[in-house]
Amino acid sequence: MMDKSGTSPGLILAPLRGVTIRCFRETFAREIREAGFTEAITPFIAANQGVDPLKDRELRNHAIDASIPLTPQFIGKDPSALKDSLIRIKEAGFTTADLNCGCPFPMVRNKGRGSGILRTPDILARMLAAGCETLGERCFSVKTRLGVEKNDELLALMPVFNAFPLRFITVHARNARQMYEGECDAKAFLAVREASANPVVYNGDAPLSSKERPLMVGRAFVRYLGERDDARELLKRYAAASLEELHAERPVIGRMKELLAYWKDMPRWRARWTIAKTARSLQEFLLAIS
Repeated sequence: MMDKSGTSPGLILAPLRGVTIRCFRETFAREIREAGFTEAITPFIAANQGVDPLKDRELRNHAIDASIPLTPQFIGKDPSALKDSLIRIKEAGFTTADLNCGCPFPMVRNKGRGSGILRTPDILARMLAAGCETLGERCFSVKTRLGVEKNDELLALMPVFNAFPLRFITVHARNARQMYEGECDAKAFLAVREASANPVVYNGDAPLSSKERPLMVGRAFVRYLGERDDARELLKRYAAASLEELHAERPVIGRMKELLAYWKDMPRWRARWTIAKTARSLQEFLLAIS
């Protein structure tokens, strides 16, 4: 099924909080294109009353004609605040947006946001209505999970999703309580896809080499960067770009460690990670990865 632009979802770069952020996407734009990604979704931006989403680092001074199409993702449970945020990004030139209905972290879901919104179908419906009414048909998408506690919860909610002309629904094939552990449930995912009136995108442990489309990939691409022969040079390039953005070493070191944590189990990075994770200066960190 095609979206309003006339194209089917292809290979989408997943929103990984603290990792696939704007600086990451800009630094590795060439590698992202070469991997075949057709779109990127930002890590979530809070849709709160009185907060301008265009002041968020993800969108501030963003060029709409950037190297890869970008879809802002929002998180929240206030339909009015979501509508206000969508109006602002629409005025800035964005034509698509995504709703985070899948964040598994307890501090988020226990407040009824992220995957927690699956527990309140009435609020979920109002959020979907706000998205579709503000942006138009096939312009608003959702990223979610199979459920909060069980893998059949999303299937039971399909009548809610099917009531709206969504661009697509991305389903991480785990429930929120699993976080990122345990096996993905392919059977439950297929049941959701079969029941959906909207396009369904697979997410969860898919390798970058997978030919399945539509597909959303995040961690596999980040790991791929660490497997490349020029991985150290890429990491140094990212550190330099981050320092230019943040103007302070401590947050840069934190950002580098967050990325390197995805590489720590690779044989070539195990020893480097042991040293790098204790680095207190950028110089120490760069020496550790050399």
